Amino acid sequence: FLPLIFILLWSSAFITTKPIIDFSDPFAALSFRFFIVAIGFYLFSVYSKQKLLGDLNNILPSISTGILFHGFYLGGVFYSISIGLPTGIAALIVTLQPVLTNALAGPILNEKITWKKWLGVFLGFVGASLVIGFDIGKTLPLAGVLAAFISLISVTSATLWQKKISNNLPLSTSNMYQAIGGFLFHLIIIIFFIQKPFINFSSTFIIAMSHQILLVSFGAFTILMFLIKKNSASKTVSIFFLIPPTSAIMAWVFLGENLSKIDIFGFMIATFGVYIATREKD
Repeated sequence: FLPLIFILLWSSAFITTKPIIDFSDPFAALSFRFFIVAIGFYLFSVYSKQKLLGDLNNILPSISTGILFHGFYLGGVFYSISIGLPTGIAALIVTLQPVLTNALAGPILNEKITWKKWLGVFLGFVGASLVIGFDIGKTLPLAGVLAAFISLISVTSATLWQKKISNNLPLSTSNMYQAIGGFLFHLIIIIFFIQKPFINFSSTFIIAMSHQILLVSFGAFTILMFLIKKNSASKTVSIFFLIPPTSAIMAWVFLGENLSKIDIFGFMIATFGVYIATREKD
């Protein structure tokens, strides 16, 4: 059930991203988020008597993964949406991750990428595309598109790097250092590039941020790290194709957005594609 829980939690983040950037600078919000997340994982590690310090060969890779996941990836997504890139377009660009990961997992991780996995990836992308769709008439901000592609490259690199590295840190401690990496990345962005960072701690912001801290950073991200450790990188990222369709369904339920027959058909195709790509037997 972990992949299912991950999909639900990770998809729900798209519902609360817009309320957050409506009341804050995206980098200030992410810096605040991962400051709290780092403290949370620190307290949990202390409470569970996990090892906090260790060899730099273990700590630095975790920090670097956090910079890729929490820094470049989330920073690119938040920034692209904040300057006007539609959430659906940003999600579709990032959804290319399983395609890119499958292409690179073979030469980098020596994983066997079968034709069935490629078929599953293709069906997953087709299904996600049908759900999200493109509004060709809209003018997309170039900076937003570039930021979304930086997010794509970053999350793919982070997944492959996380699978390739091996350290002796407990999961909660590793997540703490990853959150520290994300916090430091966004803090540097604020110091050198943002003239007037701000956060309006309205009730809407607090609720949306609490959701992303508790359910996404503590919940979904921990599950993702566990899945990457236990499964192949190509198999793990295939479930990402279910995130845009699931987000669309959540938007229909909670925000009253339309869900057409094509959306439902696309969700079914994406589900079947993920099933093919993640089956134990090839």
